[in-house]
Amino acid sequence: MIRIGILGFAHGHINAIAAQWQEHPELGVQIVCGWDHDTARLQQHCEKFGIAACDSVQQLLGSDIEAVAITSETSLHAELAEAAAAAKKNIILYKPMALTMEQADRIVRAVEENGVRFTMAWQMRTDPQNQLMRSMIREEKLGKTCLYRRRHALPTHIWPDFENAWHASPVYNRDIFADDSSHPFDMMQWIFGMPETVSCEMSTMVNPKIPNDNAVALFRYADGMIAEITCSFTCSASEITTEVYCTEGTIQQYFGDNPATRLPRVEKMPGLKWFREGDADWTDSGIPSPASHGARLGWQAAPLAEFLAGGPEICTVQEGRNSLRLVLACYVSAREGRRVSVNDPKIYDI
Repeated sequence: MIRIGILGFAHGHINAIAAQWQEHPELGVQIVCGWDHDTARLQQHCEKFGIAACDSVQQLLGSDIEAVAITSETSLHAELAEAAAAAKKNIILYKPMALTMEQADRIVRAVEENGVRFTMAWQMRTDPQNQLMRSMIREEKLGKTCLYRRRHALPTHIWPDFENAWHASPVYNRDIFADDSSHPFDMMQWIFGMPETVSCEMSTMVNPKIPNDNAVALFRYADGMIAEITCSFTCSASEITTEVYCTEGTIQQYFGDNPATRLPRVEKMPGLKWFREGDADWTDSGIPSPASHGARLGWQAAPLAEFLAGGPEICTVQEGRNSLRLVLACYVSAREGRRVSVNDPKIYDI
């Protein structure tokens, strides 16, 4: 059994992951203890999981654990990762990596200098449908990809009191775009690598206390491919999630995010399908879509357990920093009203 401690319970996704670890002891992960600066939240979650509550980060890191899962507010990631690395604990870090590139650099440096194993936790990389799409694209099963479109959304405008959640706090998380756009940007990087430029538009449509609730980013790659990432956090319902237009066919994915998984579905409707030029009909991938978004989050538990046991990272520390770079490049583009390089030095000023 790998013994693990949890540093911060702010990201609710840890509930789905931890539940799977506890329900499936064959995964080989034992949650031992937890810490949170919010004492009420700490008590609630430690009682829920039946684990010890630690009064300090130092107490948790000094306990008999081999690894930590950092699922605190984003603004705390760098200091917690530095402390965990210095204590020689392997690290699972939740998204996004940090608020700034300076913080991300600190995490990379701490991991590399202390020689600890590290992975970001991204559910999009562990989704079986996404994994098949990635392999088809990279192996050019439908020819060369010309246009990639991903719609990523949340209905935060109908979530009660969301304006007071830490996700909307400029101190803890910057804003909802900084937090959740990181998901589709990382998925794009995972499939295609890093683009060269981005042009992004952001707007606040519903509540001024929840800024940047709508955005569209156009990324351009060296070979001319364009990736369109739409981030709407005022979206109540939508079915299609991903579209991939290739020279010899098209891939379409449905039910790939929160607003999509909550909808009623046509019986036997494929979650992932593709059409190859010359075929008479669409091909169903045969991979079922999850019944809920929570179920999709829980799929991370097994590959994270594999990582803790010495297996491959889901996302390296360098890739985690690159995904943050893409998020921050969007702010530069939107603020200056221009297309920018993803290596623009102004990214370090955001």
